[in-house]
Amino acid sequence: MIKSMTGYGKAERSNADGRSLAVEIRSVNHRYGEITIRLPRRLYPFEQEVKKMVAERLKRGKIEVAIQEERAGGGALAPTLDLPLARGYLAAYRSLKEELSLEGEPTLALIAAQRDVFTMKEEESGADELHDLLMATVRHAVAVHEEMRKREGGALLEDFLNRRATLTRLMEQIEKRAPVVVAEHAARLRERLRQLLGETPLDEARLLQEVAIMADRSDISEEIVRFMSHLQQFDEALTSGEPVGRKMDFLLQEMNREVNTVGSKATDTLLASLVVELKAELEKIREQVQNIE
Repeated sequence: MIKSMTGYGKAERSNADGRSLAVEIRSVNHRYGEITIRLPRRLYPFEQEVKKMVAERLKRGKIEVAIQEERAGGGALAPTLDLPLARGYLAAYRSLKEELSLEGEPTLALIAAQRDVFTMKEEESGADELHDLLMATVRHAVAVHEEMRKREGGALLEDFLNRRATLTRLMEQIEKRAPVVVAEHAARLRERLRQLLGETPLDEARLLQEVAIMADRSDISEEIVRFMSHLQQFDEALTSGEPVGRKMDFLLQEMNREVNTVGSKATDTLLASLVVELKAELEKIREQVQNIE
């Protein structure tokens, strides 16, 4: 099934110690696949892995991935010792003791009471645990995002099928009209010559030659065959499971080229009108194809 390049997906997950991650993925149309990621500094080591996971599932579009980290209830706190700072305080007190000829030694309680010797910090999750939590959350967000792309693609598919039927109907009318145009031209030419020649006998061989030249110049059978071949390939793309947006765009360009050639050969107002309708329908389809992955 075809997929749109427009989509949104969000997922949230938490681990046992209350650490939670929220991942949001947004995408809009883009000629290629462009992925940007915003994430907390301590998740930087996993950025490339996240990008790779997203790129494997979302092939085209301008894709923005936003990752936020939270800690429920502020998290558990653990004391952290700044040993070099404690040694500095101890050395300073001993130097002061000698300088002032004081008695006694600096105590543990005195050193521990000094500013920043002990600080309280949140316990960090292990790298492996955080990695697993992150990748699971990203995987879920990608799945939600991809599901929305599929729903959008389904709506586009229905529109394509309706317009595809219109293309077929118009081309069939052109195919039926083409030989009638030649016959009508031959009849008009014959009548015009009779009016001009009066009683002079009509040269049937010459007339047939002129009609044959006109028929050859206005022959659109090859263009019709190529158009229908491109249309068949377009149908196959609609049921493909692979990204086909670029292929569909190319096929539409080729179909438009064939229709332009038919229009340049049209010597009939009805044919010209049908060509205009075909071109308008192809343009509508092409606008929608710009949304396809």
